[in-house]
Amino acid sequence: MPDAMSPWSMFVQADVVVKVVMIGLALASVATWTVLLVKTIQLRAARGEGRRALATVLSARSLLDAARQIADQRNVVGRLLAAAEDEVEKSRGLPVEGIKERVAWQLERMEAAAAQRIGRGMGILATVGAVAPFVGLFGTVWGIMNSFIGISRAHTTNLAVVAPGIAEALLATAFGLAAAIPAVVIYNAFARSTGTYRAVLADSSVAILRLLSRDLDRNALPIDVRRGPRTAEATVLSIADSAE
Repeated sequence: MPDAMSPWSMFVQADVVVKVVMIGLALASVATWTVLLVKTIQLRAARGEGRRALATVLSARSLLDAARQIADQRNVVGRLLAAAEDEVEKSRGLPVEGIKERVAWQLERMEAAAAQRIGRGMGILATVGAVAPFVGLFGTVWGIMNSFIGISRAHTTNLAVVAPGIAEALLATAFGLAAAIPAVVIYNAFARSTGTYRAVLADSSVAILRLLSRDLDRNALPIDVRRGPRTAEATVLSIADSAE
């Protein structure tokens, strides 16, 4: 390829507006790959921690048991457990159904907040994927307009005169596509990964609510029944004897 038609030479010879467009698109592409690196690490760590904590909650026999097992883990599931325990502590002596509803509301809000935090940075990908082609097209239109103006001033339609200006203009479109296509692909991949993470959080909330319901129902049983069937039977017989 002759030096006059290389990408670098076309960039150097391009109009100031076209240069600004291409530099902006190059920065957008750098931002896209930066988000890819950061979010990949973040999502992988969050999903791994969430799945391990979910397995712990599923195997636990009570809220207290689950909280003790993941007390040293600073993750979203641990915060969900802490919120459930805090609500139970504050609601001692209140109706069971009200406790379950309040805990469910709290867990739902914490799930939404965690999903919002994990989704930070996705807006950059969506913006680059949607806007970059149009920005590149703007640079192309501007460059072609300048090329036509140059043709009119040169009073010639020789291809050797027309081609460099049009090539410089089309380079802006190439920059726009190079920035937009990876951004769209990465955004879709992260959208699926984020959905998986949200499913882990939802499963964790359900497991915590199941433990809570089990604990509340267990505490609501008569004390003699909780001690075992033999003790309950003995209590019934003693009551019958006293009645006689």
